[in-house]
Formats: sequence, C-alpha cells, structure tokens
Amino acid sequence: MVSVAAIIAVGVNQDGRREILGLGIGPSEAATFWLGFLRGLQQRGLSGVKLVISDAHEGLKAAIAQVFKAAWQRCRVHFMRNMLAYVPKAHHSMVAAAIRTVFFQENRKSAGEVWRQVADQLRSRWPKLAAAMDEAETDVLAFMDFPRAHWPKLHSTNPLERLNKEVKRRANVVGIFPNEASILRLIGAILMEQNDEWQLQHRYMTLETMTGLGADEISGKPALALKAA
Repeated sequence: MVSVAAIIAVGVNQDGRREILGLGIGPSEAATFWLGFLRGLQQRGLSGVKLVISDAHEGLKAAIAQVFKAAWQRCRVHFMRNMLAYVPKAHHSMVAAAIRTVFFQENRKSAGEVWRQVADQLRSRWPKLAAAMDEAETDVLAFMDFPRAHWPKLHSTNPLERLNKEVKRRANVVGIFPNEASILRLIGAILMEQNDEWQLQHRYMTLETMTGLGADEISGKPALALKAA
C-alpha cells in the first residue's frame, strides 16, 4: 500500500467567486511534483496570480516563485502551531496572545514593528522561537499588502478546511483505492459538486473590493490557495 497526497488548488476569480482550479495526486513534499502541478495550472490558462496561500512546503515555495512569480502567504494558523512547538505548554496562551497582537495592527508597517518587538521580548526565554519569527515575518504578513477588506480571506488556508475534511471523510469510507485513477474520480466528483455550489452562493469577495485592486491586478485569479488532503 502506498500513501499519496491529494493536492487541491482553489482560486478567487475577477468576479470575487471561488473556483476549483485543479487536483493533483502525488508526494506533497517533492519539489518536482509542485513544479509540474503549477505548470499544469498555468498551461490550462491560469494567469494573474498575485498571492498563493498554503502550508510551509519548501518545494511549493520554490515552484510558486518559478511559475507564477507571485507573493506567498504562509498559513497563519499553521505558523502559530509551529511557533508554539518551541514553548512549554504552560506558556502557550501567553505566547499566542503576544503574537496575535501583530494581527490587530492597522497596516503592514505597524504590524512589522510589533512583530519585531514581540520577537525581541520572547528572545531571551525562547531564542529558537524568536529566530523562527525573524525568518517568517515577510511570509506570514504578506496578506497585509492587499486591501484590508480581503485580509480575513487571505491570511490562512482555513476557508479550505471544510472542503478538505469532506474529501477526507469520503475517501476514508472507501479506505484503499485500487489506483490513482479511482482517487481522481472520487475526489474530482466532490470538487465538481463544491464548485457548482460556490457559483450559487454569494461572492466570496465583493465586486467593490475586487475593483479596488485595479484593472491590472484582477486579470485571471488574484489569489490561489493550495491544500494537501
């Protein structure tokens, strides 16, 4: 038996609606897989990507820079979990509260200033945590370079979690798949259902805020989120 990851790509189009952009099966940590997956999206017409939101996969980050030359947003939720791994459990609440003060700031400049203040405050007790914050600032705060109205939709992959859970639930019912084609058929059917449902719902981002990006900013898909199931 061989385990594989199902990679789901979701985008927000120029009308502010979510779309399923692609599905891939393969080893999620492999740089060559990510490069091929993103090139496949591009060859099928995906363009205008301004921001990619995902977990912290080094192979994916490299592929994003090579294929789309887009900014990368590290999922804030996963980042927080990673940071708390450096801290004893008794201090989790305090450290998490300190880091969250960054996200209450009004703009990217002030958020960066508070980020560095928090890192310096924690440095003496947890130097590895502070060093990780030093390295991650640009990636975790990338969403703040976009209109404020979009921030709640851009800082993490949380909006994809419901879809991801449904995919896992349906896949677990089957248990073991005979081949990759059978995986693609099942998950593809789930994604088609979800895509149809999204088209009937209210826009994920309003036309007013999308227009605020400027005409050159909204050709194709402004945001692309990737998740491994």
